[in-house]
Amino acid sequence: MVRCPHARCIIAVRSVFRHRLDAGKGDQYGVVLDRGELRVQLADGRFTIHYYDTVLPVAPRTYVQILGYRLDQLEAALGSEHTALLELKAVYQLLLTIPHRTETNPERLAARHRETEIAHQKFARLLETSGDVGDFITENVRLFNGTPGDPRSFDLLDGLLNDQVYRLAYWRVAGEEINYRRFFDINELAAIRTEDPRVFAETHRLIFRLVREGTITGLRIDHPDGLYAPGEYFRRLQRACYLETVRGKVAGEAAGDSTAWRDRTVLERYDAAQQARGASLRPFYIVAEKILAPGERLPEHWAVVGTTGYEFLNLLNGIFIDRQQAGAMERIYTRLIRQRPSFPEIVYQSKRLIMETSMAAELSMLGHRLDRVSEKHRSSRDFTLASLTQALREIVANFPVYRTYVGDHADGPSERDREYIGRAVAAAKRRTPTMDASIYDWIHDLLVLKFPPWAEEADRTERLDLVLRFQQTTGPVTAKGYEDTALYRYHRLVSLNEVGGDPSRFGTTVADFHAFNVARQASSPHALSATSTHDTKRSEDVRARINVLSEIPGEWLARVRAWQNLNRKHRVVVDGQAVPGPNEEYLLYQTLVGAWPISVDRLQTYLLKAIREAKVETSWINPTIRYDEAVLSFAKAVLDPARSVSFLADFTKFQARVAAFGALNSLAQVLVKVTAPGVPDFYQGTELWDLSLVDPDNRRPIDWALRRRLLGDLVKEIEGTQGSAVLARSLLRTHEDGRIKLYLTRQTLAFRRARALLFERGEYRPLEAQGSLAEHVCAFARVADGRVALTVVPRHLAKRRIDDLPLGADYWGSTWLPISEDLGARFSNVLTGEILEVVLTAEGRGLALGRVLASFPVALLEAAP
Repeated sequence: MVRCPHARCIIAVRSVFRHRLDAGKGDQYGVVLDRGELRVQLADGRFTIHYYDTVLPVAPRTYVQILGYRLDQLEAALGSEHTALLELKAVYQLLLTIPHRTETNPERLAARHRETEIAHQKFARLLETSGDVGDFITENVRLFNGTPGDPRSFDLLDGLLNDQVYRLAYWRVAGEEINYRRFFDINELAAIRTEDPRVFAETHRLIFRLVREGTITGLRIDHPDGLYAPGEYFRRLQRACYLETVRGKVAGEAAGDSTAWRDRTVLERYDAAQQARGASLRPFYIVAEKILAPGERLPEHWAVVGTTGYEFLNLLNGIFIDRQQAGAMERIYTRLIRQRPSFPEIVYQSKRLIMETSMAAELSMLGHRLDRVSEKHRSSRDFTLASLTQALREIVANFPVYRTYVGDHADGPSERDREYIGRAVAAAKRRTPTMDASIYDWIHDLLVLKFPPWAEEADRTERLDLVLRFQQTTGPVTAKGYEDTALYRYHRLVSLNEVGGDPSRFGTTVADFHAFNVARQASSPHALSATSTHDTKRSEDVRARINVLSEIPGEWLARVRAWQNLNRKHRVVVDGQAVPGPNEEYLLYQTLVGAWPISVDRLQTYLLKAIREAKVETSWINPTIRYDEAVLSFAKAVLDPARSVSFLADFTKFQARVAAFGALNSLAQVLVKVTAPGVPDFYQGTELWDLSLVDPDNRRPIDWALRRRLLGDLVKEIEGTQGSAVLARSLLRTHEDGRIKLYLTRQTLAFRRARALLFERGEYRPLEAQGSLAEHVCAFARVADGRVALTVVPRHLAKRRIDDLPLGADYWGSTWLPISEDLGARFSNVLTGEILEVVLTAEGRGLALGRVLASFPVALLEAAP
């Protein structure tokens, strides 16, 4: 817990109190105290407060409350000159003279640490050597711990707790009154101020040592939007990593007394180079987990090589969704749940909910800061705290991106940031027509740092600080409202409900995907390309299956209707309504299609998280146990072979077909990820089929022994097979075991490594298939220094209503891929070993898809001599 030097922190012990709440025994501080659940304990001369598994420190200066209690009685019993008594009094006096917790002078702080340790040692020795003092302190501890049933007996402990640097509180208090920054709404994860150079140095000491030793060659920085000034943080991080890299290279070459001089010289040259360039240098590989809204770009002033790849994930996923069926899927969803939900409205309401509950304290503190600023001048003095806080809440709820970066760089607010702020303020005005518009105008000017003429330097500094703290708030509110609430409420097609995605945008055109990759190669060719991460709502293979439903809306609706009828008997009436409701039941069926086979335990764990994150009928804060149990009972029933024979028979037949097409989507994703601009990122376990759902499901132990064995066997087969086309066809016949995905991953990564410059610097050139099945193909070329690689993958094959494997001329017919002369005339298939010759026909110069995909459903071709 980070201590507040000048104010008491509120510690709401969420994990413990929440556990007690779920057991029906959670309660408020006073009740918990009077039950005797808060206890003082003594060990090795140190007092601590215990609440079940939670242990909290006791400020050393407050030890005197325990040591001094009944001290006159001990003196009467031992005599005023007794050695043990005098030693106890000496410890008492030493503790009283320890510098106060509000002390900030470095020398006094050092003295405080030193004298505290001396006091602890003396007290511990005294307890060991004097049985009288030991018995006296033991009895005092017992008296401080009180007697349940006698409320007045807890006054001593209450007084001790009230004198700590923290305030113990029922965990529900945190939402409205917590007074320190947290990681989202997790009370136990207090934020630290990395903008303070001392904090930055201390918290990065281990990282910098590992960089210096060469153990770490790159960094992934998650949640940078929570930083006070992300741009400055990345600049400082790059500068420090560069210095440590230089230190590592010259270690042992220079004398110790020249180290400081060498460091200064290195940093002076670094700073000069950065100034000459006029932009942040990026000598070290650093990527940022930045969630970009559609159309949003990574801030140019960030000293990173790119993002961790959520925008790539969503655009790649989108090309496997049939955009032509958006209307049909919308009608299905509307018909099933009997309403037409607006996703933007769901996001707005969800963000409002977060600001009114779990993050109300953050908005309250921000509102009070804004109120203090408004009081500084007569032009804004009449703006009330309530109206300012309401306006802030509306602006944040309507914010179109996670955050802006006003004040984070020397150039002033960017045009894009001004646009985002302007849009948020305009939308807030429309939603609150009865509020004085001048309040919004005043806040708008403040957020874009439009200073009034009368503002002094101190006023400008205060306003800048407020803006930076406002920007720290919009990100977590959006994350909790959008990712952890709205995405669990809207289920039109849940493969779209992904971190960084927008479920209201139904898929991606191939043209848009190509345009994105062209831009990515030009601006951030070393950004990560992700398809699954620790935070994705579903694994890449689950999404790939669910995407297939967009191609067969009519068949999908028929099956869902049938399943609803078959499973109606498993629903339970809770408070007058059948549970699960149609929205939750629709989520369940999509989840089963994507994650099958799935155990009852896994499904129930996922559904409990989903319905509580949605915060509609139940939540983590206020669980509705009967509702929760009804949903879990339904899930158990539909998976019970004895109770759901007809459903499972119908479902598994349909799901098997979807899974087959989903596997093709998955293979296509892997190949595109490896060969498109960016650095392919593989999440643990995805080397084989991975049917994981959101955490904790996607953080289960991985069977690495199985993967090592399968990979070893595959390598032997590859090396022992005359033609890899035979092996490829064999893996396709047994694709259920996942070896086909492992094979594709291994072969494409090996090729990428062997042709590193081609994929690092190569031009990205879109290719457009021709012929009757052209819409079912996505293809592109990578071109650099005389080398050429072609990627060809299929998509939207389920809509053809043909279950045959998409191989050969019988399937692809006259579909072909135009190949310009500069790309080559002869190609080798990296995955099958087959040689393909470009042919010239009446339609043009190119490759027949039936030849390209003769033995394997995706193709990686290299131009051959």
